Amino acid sequence: MNQKMEVLSPAGDFERLETALRYGADAVYLGSTAYGMRASAASFDLPALERACALAHGMGKRVYLTCNTLPRNDEFDGLPAFLRGAADAGVDAFIVTDLGVLSLLREMVPGAEIHISTQAGVVNYRAAREFYRMGAKRVVLARELSLDEIAEIRDKTPPELEIEVFVHGAMCLSFSGRCVLSNYMASRDANRGQCAQPCRWKYALMEEKRPGQYFPVFEDEEGTYILNAKDLCLLPYIDKLAAAGVTSLKIEGRAKSAYYVAAVTNAYRIAVDDFYARPEGWQLPGWLSDEVRKVSHRDYSAGFLFGRPEAGQRYEQNGYIRLTDVAAVVERVEDGRVYCTQKNRFFDGDTLELLEPGKQPVPFTVTGLQNGDGEPISDTRHPAMAFSFPLSLLPHPPAAGSMIRKNLEG
Repeated sequence: MNQKMEVLSPAGDFERLETALRYGADAVYLGSTAYGMRASAASFDLPALERACALAHGMGKRVYLTCNTLPRNDEFDGLPAFLRGAADAGVDAFIVTDLGVLSLLREMVPGAEIHISTQAGVVNYRAAREFYRMGAKRVVLARELSLDEIAEIRDKTPPELEIEVFVHGAMCLSFSGRCVLSNYMASRDANRGQCAQPCRWKYALMEEKRPGQYFPVFEDEEGTYILNAKDLCLLPYIDKLAAAGVTSLKIEGRAKSAYYVAAVTNAYRIAVDDFYARPEGWQLPGWLSDEVRKVSHRDYSAGFLFGRPEAGQRYEQNGYIRLTDVAAVVERVEDGRVYCTQKNRFFDGDTLELLEPGKQPVPFTVTGLQNGDGEPISDTRHPAMAFSFPLSLLPHPPAAGSMIRKNLEG
């Protein structure tokens, strides 16, 4: 508990990178154009990666590159140049799964910081020790571990070995993401960043001689999502994770929106700072618990943190809960007005909320809307339109990049 735990956020593209850094991430993890586990979110080619590292380092933050697929023989030809290029771009660590990639990385980039991906399924101290012996600086533990198991791994590994755990986001049905279901059903390899998430689909039973007749798997006539897990949320347990010796708190979601990254990163940043400011008898402030429920999510659970979840982990639908959405992003404050870019339509007289880095959200009723030409408007009906409203509606000038959100309930 002597070293403050790191808040590690996802960055699916440059907008989400900037958002994560702005809203308090100590480090971000991202993928490049190959070898990462999120093919659809791999938007950082080497020039973009260099810009990302420069931005993060200028703010005193770190960048971790995912190289955690299981590459086939023919993919190794391009890997040495890729690893050297990423190192030259300035990445602070490489997240790897495959032992061949680990070996090649040590050969091509001597001294590179290596993090062992959760895909490696590290569930015991012997495996963690062995990865440390092979040159790993950090292990990202399997998501199936309890708090006691995490603490034991910490106690029985070298203190120099860092321990990272997932604390928030989607939970994969298969053990630490080692899944072949997507490949089998959709010809999209989950271990190569192309998961179609068939565990979220709805299933029923069909008897061979009665084609077209579907029977529910159990008594609910609508069927059941028997493979579909709730989302993970360990925000209330920051104190317990610190006591267990965790180094880094990892937020899942490279395919999630910038708003998700902002709200969730902000919640964990504030919670971690609040804990270290007053660790004795710490309890999560109630408004922070509400914050992570204001992004699109499935019902939350603590996963395996307190042992095998005998009940409450299965999620009986594949939809998301959405209570709020981002309405606008603040661009600047000038001449007594707040200038913004629209993200979703809202109306004059609506109650909105200002979401700023490091602060509790501020509700306000928006009036006096004007378009980019300074003309009065009744709503922000055009996508990405420029608009403004009076600064007097807010208690203080908001920083550029702050978000304004609207309530979707009702």
